[in-house]
Amino acid sequence: MAGPIINDTPVKTHEHKITIDPITRLEGHGKIEIFLNDAGNVENAYLQIPELRGFERFCIGRHVMELPVLTNRLCGVCPAAHHLASTKTLDAVFSAEPTPTAKKLRELFYMGQYTHSHIAHFYALAAPDFVLGPSAPASKRNVLGVVDAVGVPIGAEVIKHRSYGQKVQEIVGGRATHPVFGLPGGVSKQISEEERVQMETMAKSCVEFGKFTVKLFKDIVLANKDYMGIVLNTDAFYMESYYMGMVDKNNKTNFYDGDIRVVDQTGKQIERFRPSEYLDVIAEHVEPWTYMKMPYLKKVGWKGFVTGPQSGIYRVGPLGRINVCTGYTTPLAQKEYEIFRKTMSDLGVKGPAHHTLAYHWARVIELQYATEHMLELASDKSITSPDIRGKFNEPKEGVGIVEAPRGTLIHHYAADKNGLTTKINMIVATTNNYAAINTSVRQAAKALIKDGMVSPGLLNKVEMAFRCYDPCNSCGTHSLNCGPALEVVVKDKNGSVLSTQRNF
Repeated sequence: MAGPIINDTPVKTHEHKITIDPITRLEGHGKIEIFLNDAGNVENAYLQIPELRGFERFCIGRHVMELPVLTNRLCGVCPAAHHLASTKTLDAVFSAEPTPTAKKLRELFYMGQYTHSHIAHFYALAAPDFVLGPSAPASKRNVLGVVDAVGVPIGAEVIKHRSYGQKVQEIVGGRATHPVFGLPGGVSKQISEEERVQMETMAKSCVEFGKFTVKLFKDIVLANKDYMGIVLNTDAFYMESYYMGMVDKNNKTNFYDGDIRVVDQTGKQIERFRPSEYLDVIAEHVEPWTYMKMPYLKKVGWKGFVTGPQSGIYRVGPLGRINVCTGYTTPLAQKEYEIFRKTMSDLGVKGPAHHTLAYHWARVIELQYATEHMLELASDKSITSPDIRGKFNEPKEGVGIVEAPRGTLIHHYAADKNGLTTKINMIVATTNNYAAINTSVRQAAKALIKDGMVSPGLLNKVEMAFRCYDPCNSCGTHSLNCGPALEVVVKDKNGSVLSTQRNF
């Protein structure tokens, strides 16, 4: 099945600024500001995040044991990722080693999260651009339009398998959303044999749905020359950057545990670090026009929104992970990885895939891996063991990292002798990607908007430059110790500015 490309006719704008507000099909809030010169060409573009979530501040003084439940309230889309990152941080804070059963249950829970999250993004947020066409009417570019195009039976399968992912989270984590099971050194609930069989049955179905989704992607995107023309547009959707992701000892992708590997634009490893070492590798930059921080590689430095080896910007998430790994530990996902690599090689790509829209392909391959690994874990009868909690010690300082569906997620806590939190830092997946997202949006806007000619479909293509990252802005917005950048403008009843106060 190949979706249509519907052309809309651009019209000339005489404005010097184009605002896309709100941006659509993402979690959280944001707007794009595009600035044009007198000739109508793009001078610059920004993805601005106007919302603030102050979790790094108001968690201080709370007992550190509360943080896995508090921090997973950052978001209703990826609370499982925050819960596990926070739980792993408690492992480090209390010097606690999870039991083998607890580790398997945590991973099983997490594969449920990946299954439901990747299904939601591909079918509800990304698919409207591919199934209906990037220039389809805005009223049609939504999940209902996709269901109308692909048919109710496929829509029902999407809903069913997303619910399976959530059900696995509910069985293991206590809740489908905002889980409550993570403890230092283990988990809070033993799994029964009946529950294990139920999860195994659902996982088998999810594996088949993963295969269906991979085939659907190949049919509607890879087999469509018009879409591939968009994907391979190196002016609009191509960015040579560094990449970061978690790998096991054999450099296979691992979402739950491992080293963090960083490669350069050629695929050469430049960093490999454990969670406790992240501050040796990553620093954070702030801009006054947004509430989201911009991490960068310390070794390279912050050089602004530029690309290539001179830029400290890196990318995380599905594209980052597929570029830092040597494959997957499950057979179906490994097969698709090899097809991905061969296809890229045939296109002349020798190292990492720098095509920004390849995020979508990497994401459906990860969906296949998550469903396979979920089945492996659910089929393991040892997960019903009562040995679900290890020993722990006095609290101190610790770091926990997992791969959230959107990328590398870092939690860092310190606690006093009474267990009260004295320091917390979180570098969220979307925060890691934020500088790259801004760069991608600017590149797309510059390549697509010429002589002031714009249209709804063209502006949607600019949005596609951020949408493929699957950003979660609710998770990503935090304040630094110096406080957020604030500007207060006081106007009279006629709109005249009386006073402007800012702290930057």
